[in-house]
Amino acid sequence: MDLQITESSEIKKDWEGGVKPLKASYGKLMMWFFIVSDALTFSGFLASYGFTRFKHITTWPIADEVFYHFPFLHSIEAPMYYVALMTFILIFSSVTMVLAVDAGHYMKQKKVAFYMLLTIIGGLVFLGSQAWEWKTFITGQYGAVETRGGQILQFMDAKTGKRAYIDDFAQEIQYDLTTHENHQGVWFEQQSVDQITLEEVVAGFKENDQILIRTEMIIDNQKQLLSRQESITKIDDAVRVVRGANLVRNEYGNRLFANYFFFITGFHGFHVFSGVIINIIIFINILLGTYQRRGHYEMVEKVGLYWHFVDLVWVFVFTFFYLV
Repeated sequence: MDLQITESSEIKKDWEGGVKPLKASYGKLMMWFFIVSDALTFSGFLASYGFTRFKHITTWPIADEVFYHFPFLHSIEAPMYYVALMTFILIFSSVTMVLAVDAGHYMKQKKVAFYMLLTIIGGLVFLGSQAWEWKTFITGQYGAVETRGGQILQFMDAKTGKRAYIDDFAQEIQYDLTTHENHQGVWFEQQSVDQITLEEVVAGFKENDQILIRTEMIIDNQKQLLSRQESITKIDDAVRVVRGANLVRNEYGNRLFANYFFFITGFHGFHVFSGVIINIIIFINILLGTYQRRGHYEMVEKVGLYWHFVDLVWVFVFTFFYLV
């Protein structure tokens, strides 16, 4: 009877506050609660992406043909190299965060500051790399055309077997430019004079027998390549020129791919950006000796949990978007 009363009083005491029932501080527990809830959010996004991709599996863009750019190597196709470098940089920043936490356990202020600085630099480099990747994805390079049904048609060079730039084969057409005057009472929209029009692309395509059309339909892990006669017939369905990708149109294929790419990688990028800002604040406090006076670097450990979570999420995003 006395044993039961003792156990009951101990349990009650544990949950009255001021103690650590799970041998973890309140701050750590709250960080873990946040990580679990955020993990469920990312899981929902990636599951939605997976279902959508499965539904449109025959028209989904091939990652190797989308993410092949590398800075300052525009003439060389390096599929996935730059994304792999970005991933390595983020994972390496997770290693430096571990070293910062470890140094904090031994109260080595200078080492904690040094490794935190490396972590911040790694996060900034990753964000800059992601911004460059977004810019390249949005701008595009080869160009394509879209049909009335929303299908994307890309152009291939029969000689080289590689994508053809619409700038290289488009035939320039001189247009009569009309100056708008107020008394005309008519508003109209006109393309910029330096922008390639659909008529110029079609004219150049029909003049060049080496250019073929490749549809967004995937057959045997390759996009369907039409014959010259089929290509000539197909080009008549084109209604507009498409460059790069946005939330409405996508040069690389199915437009939903771009929607998910911008949303999920952008959401993750926001987490990295938030983590960098928090790390900078922690870094300043380390230099000021705030945690040295407290006698512990638990704050570094808590922000380290968040940073490791961000890195782990990127591994899943990298797998879903780039590898699978």
